[in-house]
Amino acid sequence: MSSNQLEVRDSSREVKLTLPRSWRVESIDPFGSVGMFLAGMVMVTKNRYLAWPVLVVAISGVMNQHPLRTKEGGNNPWANLVMAVFALVMSHLSMFTFTDPRTGGVRFS
Repeated sequence: MSSNQLEVRDSSREVKLTLPRSWRVESIDPFGSVGMFLAGMVMVTKNRYLAWPVLVVAISGVMNQHPLRTKEGGNNPWANLVMAVFALVMSHLSMFTFTDPRTGGVRFS
């Protein structure tokens, strides 16, 4: 056998890239759904300790997304990340508010 037949870089063996007619149906991203739920729970309960793991889960969702397989109406990992950041900010915002001792009202310093 000649070495030309075994050459994998031979230009005559090239084929054109064709995308499939339809993509395989993906299951719902469980971490994205749970992360969005927990971010909402952090915003309601203002639990500062739960906000950090939610942010880590949201960053993981952004890093593991498949842009070629995203379909319209799917869970967007960037929306989960924004929700986690807002939950983190809202849970820590109460540390920067102070009550007025005379009136009992909340004032920002």
